[in-house]
Amino acid sequence: MTSKGEALLLDFWASPFCARAKISLYEKGVNFECREEDLFGGKSDLLLRSNPIHQKVPVLLHNGKPILESTNIVTYIDAVWPSPPLIPSSPYEAAQARFWADFIDKKVFDAGSQIWRSQGDEQEVAKKNFIEILQQLEEALGNKKFFAGDVFGFVDILLIPITSWFLTYEKIGSFKVEDRVPKLSAWIKRTKQRETVAKALPDPEKVYEFIVGMRKQLGIE
Repeated sequence: MTSKGEALLLDFWASPFCARAKISLYEKGVNFECREEDLFGGKSDLLLRSNPIHQKVPVLLHNGKPILESTNIVTYIDAVWPSPPLIPSSPYEAAQARFWADFIDKKVFDAGSQIWRSQGDEQEVAKKNFIEILQQLEEALGNKKFFAGDVFGFVDILLIPITSWFLTYEKIGSFKVEDRVPKLSAWIKRTKQRETVAKALPDPEKVYEFIVGMRKQLGIE
């Protein structure tokens, strides 16, 4: 295991954003501690001190210093533990990776959340929007094994954890992702076979149960 001091991740089991940090640390072979946060019953003093602005996970504490926001955390991990690299060394390829990272951050999770937070016509609009976003990602992937080609990296790490929530969107929205984006679905299956990914992702069925409970609490059901 690679070591450059102590690494502690403040985590929430269902969070795709926390899974991004975990995959990155596993890819680098970093020995780290994971500490589960109770986001609904009472956040820890450590979380509130470490992220006083947003008070949310993930937080990576490296030698006691907090690094916030999942994409920023992945970038930090790549800089501190440079091997194997996650962001391409070519400036052009790195710029492309950052573009798609920004696209994923701004669109995918929020669009999916609109499906489970809505009903009726509003949900139909949300589904259409979500599928269009996935189709744009499928076009960017093309016939490549991973988003950067043959090498698993930055964009894959940012997107794959969110796919653990796709079963929830499918069940609540009554559609199948694989029917709309077969190449992207093949990428999901291929990527989930990586050990670093498989052990970091939440169980999609448990995510679904969690969201069904959230819908009831919010009075959507």
